[in-house]
Amino acid sequence: MNPAVQPPPGETSGKPGQPGPPVVQYTVAAEAPKDHVLWSLFTFVYSNPFCLGLVALIYSIKTRDRKWTGDVEGARHYSSKARCFNIWATALGAVMFVICIIAFILHILSHVRPYR
Repeated sequence: MNPAVQPPPGETSGKPGQPGPPVVQYTVAAEAPKDHVLWSLFTFVYSNPFCLGLVALIYSIKTRDRKWTGDVEGARHYSSKARCFNIWATALGAVMFVICIIAFILHILSHVRPYR
């Protein structure tokens, strides 16, 4: 085989008994997923609509447990769930806060009488 002409990747040289191109496998270290415990505590304490903050906190603790046992895939699954519940709890808490502020302002404005 001419050293200047190489077969395309994945093909052998065509000669029986000759090995194909070397296969290199890279092992990527799995990055530990975030457990979102602080965010879950915040949503549990300050904005807990429909107990979503509690559910997020439970999934965050499960994520931390799975990371400790070495189950990265399980930790990634629970981390995704905790993040989703945290997003919903934060969004609903913010919407409820804005609605309360608007209702309070409208209540104050309805009792204010114009000066004559």
